[in-house]
Amino acid sequence: MADKPNVDLTIPMMPDMELTAITVAESLGVFIGLDTEKIDEVKMALIEACINAFEHSKSSERRINLNFQISDRGMVISISDGGQGFDLQEALERIEEKRNKGEKRGWGLTLMSELMDEVEVDSSEEGTLVKMTKYR
Repeated sequence: MADKPNVDLTIPMMPDMELTAITVAESLGVFIGLDTEKIDEVKMALIEACINAFEHSKSSERRINLNFQISDRGMVISISDGGQGFDLQEALERIEEKRNKGEKRGWGLTLMSELMDEVEVDSSEEGTLVKMTKYR
């Protein structure tokens, strides 16, 4: 598995630190041969995931743990915030309300789902784990 990188990154919840995460994603995307459009989609989805964690996790550690896994199929990015978690169904209902009202903020989960090939969200009192996959 030495030829398939697995990169771990921990970033503090500070302004613009999501840019560090997207630099890693972009480098790995180029490494595995993703086209520019797919890399841009990964970067936008990752920014949304990081900002959601920054703004909503209420993490006492104020850090995000990221893991980038490369496989023959593509790239999987896992983002863990160690925060207080949230009710996913309730959040999706709020997003739908905002979308219906034409509000411009609060669509992070929707954007991630639209930009990535797969998105899984697991949220509990121990925090939220977002796992996003982009295929080659």
